[in-house]
Amino acid sequence: MVTTADALWATSLRRWNAVCRLLFAAMAVGITALSHGADRYAALALLGSVALCFVVLDRRPANPVVRPHGYLAVLVIALAGLAYLGTSYAALFMVTLPHYWMFGRTPRISLAFLGLATTGTLLGSWVRQGWSGKFFGETVVGTLIVVAVGVLIGLWARAVVEQSSERARLITELERTQAELTQAHLRQGAAEERERMAREIHDTLAQGFASIVVLAEAARDGLATDPGRSARQLVSIESTARENLAEARELVGSARPGGAHPGSVAQTLQRIVDRFAEDTGLTVDAELADLDCDQQTRIALLRCTQEALANVRKHARASTVGVLLARRPYGVELEVTDDGTGFVVGASAGFGLDGMRKRLAELGGRLTVTSSVGDGTRILAVIPA
Repeated sequence: MVTTADALWATSLRRWNAVCRLLFAAMAVGITALSHGADRYAALALLGSVALCFVVLDRRPANPVVRPHGYLAVLVIALAGLAYLGTSYAALFMVTLPHYWMFGRTPRISLAFLGLATTGTLLGSWVRQGWSGKFFGETVVGTLIVVAVGVLIGLWARAVVEQSSERARLITELERTQAELTQAHLRQGAAEERERMAREIHDTLAQGFASIVVLAEAARDGLATDPGRSARQLVSIESTARENLAEARELVGSARPGGAHPGSVAQTLQRIVDRFAEDTGLTVDAELADLDCDQQTRIALLRCTQEALANVRKHARASTVGVLLARRPYGVELEVTDDGTGFVVGASAGFGLDGMRKRLAELGGRLTVTSSVGDGTRILAVIPA
């Protein structure tokens, strides 16, 4: 992955390399114009070796002959030779000062080559000029100032590059982490949606189909002995099937299931209770307060009532069922009781009770199930106000 810092650094290197070629050419012209005799040719040879190695390394970085440290070694020798000849060594020193940081693999190596170049330059100048106040004041002090500035700039530039690389690495890790979190959230959302759909199907379609099966069996058994009752059960089967069809359409359309029941929540629950009493023949005592509640609370009360009555139908073998809906100071309370066979609450592993608990928990509510074998069952759903 190419980061912004890498691209900026590469662009800066290309520009500087182009400038270096022009400066090498300018120095060659200067040596040709200002030098004479053997010194001219020696200086041109030294400058040419540096320029040739630089061009080869710039054009073909992976070549097996001229390597970065080899180029720096040639540069050190050329600087010492030009200083001895007294020709353009100062210009070459300043032009190539960034190269120690560009081609040195580590700051220590860069500083080592820069120290060798400084020593070679001063030594070549000293051999040519000898020790004097002018040599010390102009050559030594000037060279050391240039080197010190180059060291500071080089260290600063390397620190900036390292910080940019670290920042780019952190940004890459952050983007990767964000992508992983997004995928995790998508998977979690898909799992939650599957769980919600499974709960809705269980509370609507599955309960309706179970009711249809029970009614169909009863109608078939009563065709010969009680045709009138069988006819009423067939009407109930038709009504339940139509309701299931409407629920299926809402599920397919991604609508919130159960949200289209007309009338108040008490009226809706009363219709469910009446249908249950008609289908099962059980005695149902319903006390339903006319409450004003939001849609989610309304759906939760509807589904909990359907699930509780479905459990009574399938498991309780009860004769009397009680349904109580009331407003309490702490919230809405729905209680469904029966005088059936009961069960051991801790041993129950059904999907229905677990779905009721999760549905209520989404609204901050709770479900309490009280039962024992032979003593009936009490289901209490509480949704806070």
